Amino acid sequence: MTETTPLDMAHAAMTEHPDDDSARLRFYERLGDNELFLLLIEEAKGDSLSPEVFDVADGQFVLAFDRETRLARFTGCPAPYASLSGRVLAQMLAGQGIGIGLNLDVAPSSILIPSEALAWLSETLGHAPDEITSRIAEVSPPTGLPEAVITALDTKLAMAVGYARAAYLVSVVHENGSHGHMLGFVAARPEAQAALARAAGEALTFSGIEAGSIDVAFFAETDGIAAKLDRFGLRFDLPVPPESETIELRAPGSDPDKPPILR
Repeated sequence: MTETTPLDMAHAAMTEHPDDDSARLRFYERLGDNELFLLLIEEAKGDSLSPEVFDVADGQFVLAFDRETRLARFTGCPAPYASLSGRVLAQMLAGQGIGIGLNLDVAPSSILIPSEALAWLSETLGHAPDEITSRIAEVSPPTGLPEAVITALDTKLAMAVGYARAAYLVSVVHENGSHGHMLGFVAARPEAQAALARAAGEALTFSGIEAGSIDVAFFAETDGIAAKLDRFGLRFDLPVPPESETIELRAPGSDPDKPPILR
């Protein structure tokens, strides 16, 4: 039986609804988060990669696949490749006029992704959230957020294995009288906080919401507000890794801070 992957499903939704901007955004979100297998000319040498680059009528493209088996089916023989996230590959190719041939001829998600789209994706994923300091006066259940935002947060946080105990979405009133929504993480690993904040921002961006924001905050289990979050908040339980598993902290989908060098 042929496996249907998350990229297959996101591509199908985008194809079936070409005028739906949110479907297109969800496809690119899946592309950024997904592990991809990049076809190389030769084995990687340290941080240096030499991908196969193909010239076609629409421009230059590297070939990437969301499963190793799909790469093997395309090549028909053993071939060197590198495994990296879509976000890292987009950052590596941004500004070089090179696109991605994704799953060409081996999957329903076969598509040529132009360099302009990769530049946009790299820029969008590179946005860092603003840091603010504000005291919270009131906490209440979240109201008025589109279901697309809830779904996007749930999908993002499901990839943050071992990053925090839980997250809670609530409505808040700040001491200055301003109202908004907050995603509060409880017992987050300190080194994971930047990645979690970035993931929350991406969930909002790729949910297709034109405007709006969600504050992100981090609390210890002993903080007084943690009990209020548990009482009023919509809870997201983050996956717990097996005890024997070593967690390599990255933004869900991979860490773009040290992309490979394209040769």
